[in-house]
Amino acid sequence: MKKTLITLAALSTFAGIAKAQSAVTLYGIADAGVLYTSNVNTPKGGKSLWQLASGNASGSRWGFKGSENLGGGLKAIFQLENGFGINNGTFGQGGRLFGRQAFVGLSSAEFGALTMGRQYNAMQDFVEPFAAAGWSLAQLATHPFDNDNLDNTFRTDNSIKFSSRVISGFQAEAMYAFSNSTSFANNRSYSVGATYVNGPLKFGAAYARMQSPGAIGGAVVGNPSSSGVSDPLISGSRVDQWGAAGSYVFGPATVRLLYTGSLYTDSSTPLTATRGSIHFHNFDGSVSYQLTPTVVLALAESYTGVSQAGDSGHYLQTSAGADYLLSKRTDLYANVFYQKTSGNLHASINAAGGTASGSAQTAVVIGMRHRF
Repeated sequence: MKKTLITLAALSTFAGIAKAQSAVTLYGIADAGVLYTSNVNTPKGGKSLWQLASGNASGSRWGFKGSENLGGGLKAIFQLENGFGINNGTFGQGGRLFGRQAFVGLSSAEFGALTMGRQYNAMQDFVEPFAAAGWSLAQLATHPFDNDNLDNTFRTDNSIKFSSRVISGFQAEAMYAFSNSTSFANNRSYSVGATYVNGPLKFGAAYARMQSPGAIGGAVVGNPSSSGVSDPLISGSRVDQWGAAGSYVFGPATVRLLYTGSLYTDSSTPLTATRGSIHFHNFDGSVSYQLTPTVVLALAESYTGVSQAGDSGHYLQTSAGADYLLSKRTDLYANVFYQKTSGNLHASINAAGGTASGSAQTAVVIGMRHRF
């Protein structure tokens, strides 16, 4: 009897230790609002569109993340994150249960983290945070057709990623994603990037390549998008994306500058009916200002130049918004977007509901966001 009690006491102690060394967090964002879009192209000409839309300021999501202390500065880590439409309760990311992120790995205080699964690449980790679409004005401020993937048109499946620890403000990252096919090079992907932080000053730069992304069952295929860029993405023989950005904090104001480029080799295109290489250059500048402890204002201007098969043009977009904080977790937002194009290009504000019938389009959204 005495041995049994000692054994039970020991098991209880070990269980308590294991519990103390492990941590799991449930988290999420619920975001919905009313979205108005002008001049959406229809068989009868340009018409206005009213929608109740999900994920206007932040993509609606819920997820689990956790770690287990293995000793010696080493931890086992994981994250499972689902995306959904709060307006209709459906799964996002093509119906995946954990379509936003799903990975497991090890984290070392001395070296960094090694993770495996469905993950963000270096462009998304190190360049996206500086874009107007990455920090405040969200998907409606995305560059046309999300050509540089800063609004996460796709995540990367079958990937292994190493992220270094931060050393004197510097951090680097490298990712490789398998095709999971005997045709090794078809639908594989890799990316590299780095970031540097020194007080109010931040920089980020990255490069990503997708090789034959339309092949079945690899790193990229099956990541649908309503933006229109998914067709050239999955039909091209190669996709290259690159970018660099920086920001500086001046008291209550933060200024951000960004450049990205993307090259879709031998692909279909939203510009013409022919196949060929399509090249995008994106520039944007933005500023956010903490007007009061509860009011944040934002303004952004972006330019996208595009060329393909002898055709070329550009998109100009102005984005502005205001955010009112009801609490640390809940806020109300109101954003407005205006896009103007040149040449034969039709305006197309990302995620606004459709391409315009002409060269100009306006979108306005008013909504609420809650974090938990």
